[in-house]
Amino acid sequence: VQQAESGGGSVQAGGSLRLSCKAAGYPFSTYYMGWFRQSPGKEREGVACITSDGYASYPDSVKGRFTASRDNNKNLLILQMNRLKPEDTALYYCAAVRWASCANLRPIDFDYWGQGTQVTVSS
Repeated sequence: VQQAESGGGSVQAGGSLRLSCKAAGYPFSTYYMGWFRQSPGKEREGVACITSDGYASYPDSVKGRFTASRDNNKNLLILQMNRLKPEDTALYYCAAVRWASCANLRPIDFDYWGQGTQVTVSS
């Protein structure tokens, strides 16, 4: 199993970034996917959950600013992040599981993880 995030970087508040996650080694199209983030001293938190058929849900902290999508033909997961805030600064991970409760997104429920990509938002 391989899973690799890319697209992180440094932006000013109000800017945008587009993260990608390329997956291999498992039937991506049948898996639920999640985006998580973790900053120093804080617990890992979910910022998006997307079902195998593309339905996405978000916590209130990012709703209306982040959009998750997937291309099952390319084994690709995307997180479009707009109107970024300094508090969005974190290491961002993609994760996969056969099924998840997107209403109760927990890192412990996910099986496959990437190494993460850093997002830094300056004020």
